[in-house]
Amino acid sequence: MTRQIPEATAPVFARGVRFRFDQARAAWIVLGPERLFLPDEHAVEVLKLVDGARTLGAIVDELAARFDAPRHQIAEDVTAMLADFADKGAVTL
Repeated sequence: MTRQIPEATAPVFARGVRFRFDQARAAWIVLGPERLFLPDEHAVEVLKLVDGARTLGAIVDELAARFDAPRHQIAEDVTAMLADFADKGAVTL
């Protein structure tokens, strides 16, 4: 079961964690102290919207509109992905 995260939550990268495009790998990476994550293309689209100002609800709305997908499905997937990154210490919720 996916952890419940209020839609008013504004996710932000944890202290010391950077999300950037790595030229050497030709891929987006999440880089933290002694950690490196290579997110898939779907996660990259979500992580590009994580700025500490946008709420989970705003991120879901933007992705649902951009990909013309059912909002409830986007919400479920984004919540699960962000909860996973939070559990790994890369994102603060």
